[in-house]
Amino acid sequence: MTRDREEGGWKALDSGRRKAPPHELAEAFASCFSSPAGAMVIEYLRRTFLNRRVPPTACDAVLRHVEGQRSVVAHIQSLVEQGLIVRRS
Repeated sequence: MTRDREEGGWKALDSGRRKAPPHELAEAFASCFSSPAGAMVIEYLRRTFLNRRVPPTACDAVLRHVEGQRSVVAHIQSLVEQGLIVRRS
């Protein structure tokens, strides 16, 4: 088995992931999205990706793609909220 193959699979997906993002990163997200322009962008992301509905006839690939998009937007929102909490404390 090659080294590339050993580093693949589920373990490879978790390698760069942390339990909680550093406070600095959350604060950077909060700073970025708390301006009027940032609020406009986050609202666009919500409307475009979180509120998107797919028909019941959508194939599995479309459902997976949409859920991936939602996951990214939800993660951004989470970091913004965490950063706002850090800033207040």
